Amino acid sequence: MFDKLVSVTEFLWGTPLMILMVGVGLYLSARTGFFQFTGVKTIWKKTVGELFGKENNTSATGDGTLNPFQALSTVLAGTVGSGNIAGVAAAIAVGGPGAVFWMWVIALVGMMTKMAEVTLSVAYREKGEDGEYYGGPMYYIKKGLGGGIGKFLGGFYAVALFVLVVTDACFVQTNTLATSAQDVFHIPLIVSGVVLVALSIFVIMRGGIKKIGSFCGKVVPPMCALYILGCLVVIIANIGNVPSAFGMIFKYAFAPAPAVGGFVGSTLSLAMGRGAARGIFSNEAGEGTAATVHATAQTDHPAHQGMYGILEVFIDTVVVCTLTALAIITSGVWSSGETGVVLTFAAFRSVLGNAGTWVLCIAVILFTYSSYLGFFVEYRTSVGYLFGERSVKILQWFFFLPPIIAVTMPIEAIWSLADMAVGFIVIPNMIALLLLSNKFVALVKEYTGREK
Repeated sequence: MFDKLVSVTEFLWGTPLMILMVGVGLYLSARTGFFQFTGVKTIWKKTVGELFGKENNTSATGDGTLNPFQALSTVLAGTVGSGNIAGVAAAIAVGGPGAVFWMWVIALVGMMTKMAEVTLSVAYREKGEDGEYYGGPMYYIKKGLGGGIGKFLGGFYAVALFVLVVTDACFVQTNTLATSAQDVFHIPLIVSGVVLVALSIFVIMRGGIKKIGSFCGKVVPPMCALYILGCLVVIIANIGNVPSAFGMIFKYAFAPAPAVGGFVGSTLSLAMGRGAARGIFSNEAGEGTAATVHATAQTDHPAHQGMYGILEVFIDTVVVCTLTALAIITSGVWSSGETGVVLTFAAFRSVLGNAGTWVLCIAVILFTYSSYLGFFVEYRTSVGYLFGERSVKILQWFFFLPPIIAVTMPIEAIWSLADMAVGFIVIPNMIALLLLSNKFVALVKEYTGREK
């Protein structure tokens, strides 16, 4: 069964899907004048500047459930997690250092892809009977495209989202958490699973989306800072290896990586596929999943909220994923034969010893736990779309069952399931973004014109 999963995953992440992802991102970038680069000043002012500057906008005006800071933190909780820490390591372990290059490519064009997803999600969102906002690709696909094609693709996406959320949140995040706790603190896998589920029931049932947003807003920023600091310490300790690390990244992005130590070697297509898959899995650009959270945000214009999508991809991939990759490659553990979060632990342990590993493990546990909570917003959105809003209260209990099984599953099988789920969810979303590109471009021009 595992061999079949790998075959399906390699097929999905072959050249056609890469062309689709990069092609759509470039098309949207070109139509907006490569706004992710040319509009840096505006993006900074309307995101970071508002959150932490004089124009503090944590109590934003406009309709919505979460303020911009809570929405950003909730999304980063879902993106900055196992994808950055375990996913990058797994990509390098299988695809070699060249996989990192393809993560960067996906990120640069993915910035505009994610802005489009967020902008359209806010533009087409709906207010539910419970007073909370629902939105995301299934809504802009159905309402934006309309007719039979809109209903079909919207339904297809909602089913794919349900599968992806269960795979990512309930399998990848919880498995990474349990594996980390076992590797460092020797806590039995099943114990971690039970504790995680018990705490999640308490948080979600007590406060719903607002409670999740509040929790992520308090946990994610300091954990990001702590993890970045740890990576920098490892990189600085191996500063002499940084040039050769970049050399390997660029060299093996376009050539097969030979077998070294415990590393069995990699082909060009494997480096490209694993790098792209992990890049998308990490920053979610192209999946549309994070847009379901942004659809709940308080904002004065869809394109304004869309800029937070660009910021997220930059933080997630360009900053955090790159630091993880450099820590693993410069420390020399990338060819040890280990994979997943254990490989990242090995990089930290090589410089910081057990104390540094303990700190990293605590950060990983909080990252993955906040990711699991953050994905509940996407889970209840897909459930509400497929089965009606009233079904959410009943079906939300299913969200707490898979982690008990996932914590004991093999890491390779977990990531293969995740890659397959991402592949299936990307296709309907990319088609919709192409067909709705005129609407997106019009919203961007409307907002930037107003600001000028």
